[in-house]
Amino acid sequence: MISLVIVFYMFVILFGFIGAMRGWAKEILVTFSVILALAFISVIELLLPMVGPFIQSNPSMQYWFRILTVVLMAFFGYQSPKFSRLSKAAERRDRIQDVMLGMFLGLVSGWFVIGTLWYYTHQADYPMLAKYVVPAQGDMAESMQRILKLLPPVWLGKQPNIYIAVVLAFIFVIIVFL
Repeated sequence: MISLVIVFYMFVILFGFIGAMRGWAKEILVTFSVILALAFISVIELLLPMVGPFIQSNPSMQYWFRILTVVLMAFFGYQSPKFSRLSKAAERRDRIQDVMLGMFLGLVSGWFVIGTLWYYTHQADYPMLAKYVVPAQGDMAESMQRILKLLPPVWLGKQPNIYIAVVLAFIFVIIVFL
């Protein structure tokens, strides 16, 4: 049996390899798409008077709303267009620097995407996975709890942190990509 912590790290490393192949600029957009997804979830659940209480009153609906929002935003983040400025930025840099920075930012985007999905699944008590997930014991349980406290929805999903992150992401995009 394999621990969820190990599976999490395997996925993050996979995202790092994907980031190395795609380049740093596209991986930044994926990370920003998850930040935007967290902001969208926060706005819908906390600020819309008709929709928020309806979603929050049904735990299954809340789980699927959150998961589908993150997956869709990450999907569209990976389908980023080929900006001419992005390709020019990649041409100017040495290839090894682009690969290393892409790998690092791929690890970060993996932490954001997989970490957010894991956090929401853990909060919902692993729906549809309950028969496959066995509670962790001993050191693995402690390791899992430490990691769960560091995932993006814990420190970024709260107000006003998420709104500050969205503003900073848009400022970064305007300065670097436009």
